[in-house]
Amino acid sequence: MDPAPTLDELKAQVKKLSARAMNLKMELHDLSEELPLRWETIPEVASKAYQAFDELAAMRARIAELGG
Repeated sequence: MDPAPTLDELKAQVKKLSARAMNLKMELHDLSEELPLRWETIPEVASKAYQAFDELAAMRARIAELGG
C-alpha cells in the first residue's frame, strides 16, 4: 500500500489541478464565444470543467483538513 501523500505533495497536485481547471475554464469560455458553432460539444466541455473544479475543491478541502 502506498503511503499517504505529504502536504507538499498535495499542494503540488493542487497546482496541477488548478492549471487544468483554468485551461478547461478557458476552453468553455472560448466555446461560448464561438456559439452557435460547436454547440453540440457544450455538455462534454462543461462536464470536463465541472469535474476538474470538483477535484480541485476536494483536494483543497483535504489540504485544509491537514492544516495546510
